[in-house]
Amino acid sequence: MAVAASAQVNVELVLDQEQFLRSESLPIRLKISNFSGQTLRFGHQPDWLSFTIEAQEGKPLSKTSDIPMPKPFVIDSAKTASLRTDLMPHFDLSEPGHYTIRARVKVPQLEKELTTETKTFDIVTGTKLWEKEVGVPGTQPLVVRKFALQQANFLKKLRLYVRVTDPGESKVYRVVPLGTLLSFSAPEPLVDQSSQLHILFQSGPRSFLYSVIAPDGEQILRQTYDQTTTRPRLRAEEDGRVAVYGGARRILLSDLPPPRVAQTNETVESR
Repeated sequence: MAVAASAQVNVELVLDQEQFLRSESLPIRLKISNFSGQTLRFGHQPDWLSFTIEAQEGKPLSKTSDIPMPKPFVIDSAKTASLRTDLMPHFDLSEPGHYTIRARVKVPQLEKELTTETKTFDIVTGTKLWEKEVGVPGTQPLVVRKFALQQANFLKKLRLYVRVTDPGESKVYRVVPLGTLLSFSAPEPLVDQSSQLHILFQSGPRSFLYSVIAPDGEQILRQTYDQTTTRPRLRAEEDGRVAVYGGARRILLSDLPPPRVAQTNETVESR
């Protein structure tokens, strides 16, 4: 974990992963720990916090938009504050490669400026497995979105993504990570009558992940199914709905929508 410290304040930059697909969210967390013996105020100066991203050759990337700053806040002595933001929309990270990132924090009360140690990450390209254009119901004039399934290799593991764009792929609305994909398996995508994308894919020797993605890229459903005497499969109904048949659903806290705690680890046979 990258840490920069003075005798009174520590600043720490945290990335939860080191590889990202192009246009995927780049969430970072900045931790500020106060050991100054006094309450410190942050956010009253417009330039109190800044981020720098450099390409592999050391060239700083220019920002494409301003990064939203948090409202002014205070940190009591012996306390730590964590700030979260997504940097992908605010820097031009369209090119695959190796990048470094650091943050700079000004502490006016102590007349100090602290810079975190650098963290590194990679932007990688994915392999397109499937794509389909869909019209968004209820839009006038008709709005068209393109769904695409992509896979990318992270640390010798395949991960599956949904990419939502305009038909020409000039504008990316969202890139949604779905989970680990077994190399020998083929995802099953189906679109329902509401232009929602349903994806079922094998994530383990006998486990499957099922997701539903809305036309705006929001993941509205995530469930886990286990293979029993039958294998889970997607089926399109005559009325345009899509449902999972076969296998058994395993209820987990990671489900979307989240289940009641009492339901977790229950197994429910799929029809």
